[in-house]
Amino acid sequence: MAEYIQIPTPAGNFDALTSGPEDGRPVLLLHGFPEAAVEWSEQLAVLGGAECFAVAPDQRGYSPGVRPQNVADYKMDELVGDVLAIAEHFGWQRFDLVGHDWGAAVAWAVAAAHPDRVRTLTAVSIPHVDAFTKVIREDEDQQQRSAYMQALRASTAEKTLLADDARKLRAIYRPGGVPDHHLDDYVRRLTEPGALTAALNWYRAMKHNPEIGPVKVPTLYVWSTEDVAVGSAAAMATEQHVTGPYTFEMLQDVTHWIPEEAPDSLNRLLLRHLVAHQE
Repeated sequence: MAEYIQIPTPAGNFDALTSGPEDGRPVLLLHGFPEAAVEWSEQLAVLGGAECFAVAPDQRGYSPGVRPQNVADYKMDELVGDVLAIAEHFGWQRFDLVGHDWGAAVAWAVAAAHPDRVRTLTAVSIPHVDAFTKVIREDEDQQQRSAYMQALRASTAEKTLLADDARKLRAIYRPGGVPDHHLDDYVRRLTEPGALTAALNWYRAMKHNPEIGPVKVPTLYVWSTEDVAVGSAAAMATEQHVTGPYTFEMLQDVTHWIPEEAPDSLNRLLLRHLVAHQE
């Protein structure tokens, strides 16, 4: 069973779940929007059982102890800094990095900027940031899929999502394989004062985020065919932005919520990736 801890950093205390021996192979898992560390429950159990020390923090804005008010505090440089600060807390010189959705975007940026610190990268759902940005500009299908981002950046987004017992917030998780108890937990967290605004500020801060450049660490990218947010164009373009060993895996008939909807498939791919890159 995962253990709850708090991780002190210069930015504040991150809530986190951990599994496995503290002297095991370090693996850091970054959740997406609008979720929390609990999305990695199945992966934490498997990684801990494989003698890894797996850590899944509630990221900036999701942890009450790290919830700044300014939009600029959610730009990518700050999010990357949080990852490094968490690694420093544990004394990790190198670690394996796993991310889903926004967590994948952060993981891509960390791997690109700090390849000396990242042993392997596993990105789930969201493609390489530069590939995604380019395709959004040029591909009509992806433009339609990404139209929701503008709505999430609007000043009225909080009111819209939380109205009517958070009906539209709940709808984000559907259709998909998010368990009801996780969904209820996510909604409860995001209805706490300031929590949803902090989560939405990740989108509002996107204008501050530059290109990240190529990734040269061993990379596994997992995409699913029924992902309404990410089309095939960006998924296929990701390979052009990885100069290191690269593996692309496509899950058929799975939606955006891969860690919870297809945990067995993801766990198998993740463990195989870690075993293939021990050093």
